[in-house]
Amino acid sequence: MSYFITYKNTAIHFKDIGKGNAIVLLHGFLENHRMWEDLIPLLQDKYRIVSIDLLGHGKTECMGYIHTMELMAETVMAVIKHLKLRRVTLVGHSMGGYVSLALADVHPDYVKGLVLMNSTARADTPEKQLNRSRAIALVKQNHTAFIRMSITNLFRPKNRSLFRNKVNTTKKEALKTPLQGIVAALEGMKIRPDREVLLHFSPYKKMMVLGKKDPILDYSSLIAQTQNTEVEVVELPDGHMSHIEDFKLFSSNLIHFIENL
Repeated sequence: MSYFITYKNTAIHFKDIGKGNAIVLLHGFLENHRMWEDLIPLLQDKYRIVSIDLLGHGKTECMGYIHTMELMAETVMAVIKHLKLRRVTLVGHSMGGYVSLALADVHPDYVKGLVLMNSTARADTPEKQLNRSRAIALVKQNHTAFIRMSITNLFRPKNRSLFRNKVNTTKKEALKTPLQGIVAALEGMKIRPDREVLLHFSPYKKMMVLGKKDPILDYSSLIAQTQNTEVEVVELPDGHMSHIEDFKLFSSNLIHFIENL
């Protein structure tokens, strides 16, 4: 079922289905709750699945010029409290992983498990911050072209034709994202702090899902973050969109992690 709550005069949209231990699904940049549509049927018979549209994405409104990861985490926490959930498993894709880390940093008692999917606990490098600023300039010049290019670049090159229909569907959903939402998210990601310490010192179980051919994230950096930690690492063969490019492997590993919490 689809629902809205109002937080700080802003409409926050989410879907809530199933019963049992709660799993909160957080999409990435230019995505929305619909990215999880293939996964949810595999989980809803055993678990309560809450998929949330983050600020400025999907059907959730914008809240100012910069959507920090902390502000996005506040809105997720507002939904969690509204639903009276006690301890949840957070599954965050890319930007959704940054939001999951921000929430877990402030509210560790609410977290039963944390899954970072094609995401990183490290802050942007100066080079990456510069690229974000360039992206903001680009999106202001040509909103549509920026989105089409950005979505294409998330996939491993050979998969762009192999998953053409999924790529096109993802682009259509991304094109619904308003300019303000795109800029606010880019500004927020650019200034997010490093939270690698949470991979070492936190009370909940953690898993990192990474693509060996991810065009966006550096594989060696992700591996380095998990050294000397108890983080379960799942290495998949393809790109940044594990829920599409490696759906069977991703979903089976996620289900195994959740079942063993």
